[in-house]
Amino acid sequence: MATTHLAKPTAFDRTLASARSTMMFSEVVRLAVDSFRASKTRFLLTMLGMIIGSASIILVATLGSTGKQYALDALTSIGPNKIELQYSGGTISGPDNTSTPDYMTLDDMHAVLEQVPGIVASSPMLEFHDNVSLGGGVTKATMLLGVSPQYRIVRNLVVVSGRFFDDQDERAHEKVAVIVKPFADELYGSSNAAVGKIISIKGIPFVIIGVFREAFDTYGESEISDHTLLVPYPVARYFTGTNALKEIFFTMKAPSMVTPAKDRILAIVRSRHYASSVYNAMTMTELLATMAKIADMLTIVLTLGAGITLIVSGVGIMNSMLANVSARIKEIGIRKALGATSREIRLQFLTEAVFLSLSGGLIGTMIGLAIPFTLGLLSPFKIPINPWSAVISLTTSVLVGVLFGTLPANRAARLDPVQTLKYE
Repeated sequence: MATTHLAKPTAFDRTLASARSTMMFSEVVRLAVDSFRASKTRFLLTMLGMIIGSASIILVATLGSTGKQYALDALTSIGPNKIELQYSGGTISGPDNTSTPDYMTLDDMHAVLEQVPGIVASSPMLEFHDNVSLGGGVTKATMLLGVSPQYRIVRNLVVVSGRFFDDQDERAHEKVAVIVKPFADELYGSSNAAVGKIISIKGIPFVIIGVFREAFDTYGESEISDHTLLVPYPVARYFTGTNALKEIFFTMKAPSMVTPAKDRILAIVRSRHYASSVYNAMTMTELLATMAKIADMLTIVLTLGAGITLIVSGVGIMNSMLANVSARIKEIGIRKALGATSREIRLQFLTEAVFLSLSGGLIGTMIGLAIPFTLGLLSPFKIPINPWSAVISLTTSVLVGVLFGTLPANRAARLDPVQTLKYE
């Protein structure tokens, strides 16, 4: 007796068989998958926009995080634990109604060192300008800074050639100088060539013992210019003839100590001077916090801009689903004739729209995460990947599917079964 082999029922056949009862969500998902398989090319092209949009969100967020980290690292390299104490105004009244600025002194720095714990380095700074003689009648306008050996630590300076003057040079009042790299290159062609050269400051010969640069380019926003010479503080006093200080630098042991130490330092210095005198303490803490906020806002704005791509993709999904509804009018009529409710029809097409957008979102998210991860492995650069960008990308994909799939789903649910069965 011959055996009859029956064709395996499809998901659509199984759904029709159970149409008189409430449809299970698993059946709705099967129909969505079958619909996708029946129109692979159209759905893949529709998904392409979601893929690009989701990947864009993650890549933009990664670029923002990388830029933020780069900016913060740059500022941190200048000295995250640094406190810069500045004289800003105020005078002392003398005889004959004369007024002199109420500058800080070296005694102020010593008082701070005695009373504020956690200071690991400090340096006074005397600033004066002069034309230094290079020999042969050649002179150059130069800014000279009188600082202590710890100034290198406070300002995180990098010695590229030679050495920085030390405590012995300071105690012996040695006539030595350290020159900034751009000035050394301008005068002598290279950093190595500058070491050992002699320059004359107000007729006094100084030996260049080292060449330095800042750890990061401050673009002229620091006290160091491209024509700067550093000399020991006691030697600089020969030229200024005063103990007056406009700036004093301190470095704290830890970043958490900077803010309380700043307030304490200001209180000590103000207590030693007239009440009308103004002194300010500048730190990197406030600047770092401000830069982080600015970078976060820029990242959010750029991410929202990338999110517009998903909205445009949502319009494509809506158009595709409307065309899908028009192509399946008779199917909708048969299902309604067999007892499917408007809610079940609506859920089916809404599920298809979400399936379409979420699939594109998943693929785009994987691509968006893979690119920076691969670059991080293949390059020396550290690229931070924000996991929240993936969450935002996938969440947005679902919302786009729901938002732009609602209209086609409602249109399918409102179709009249009698009219749909007559549709050719």
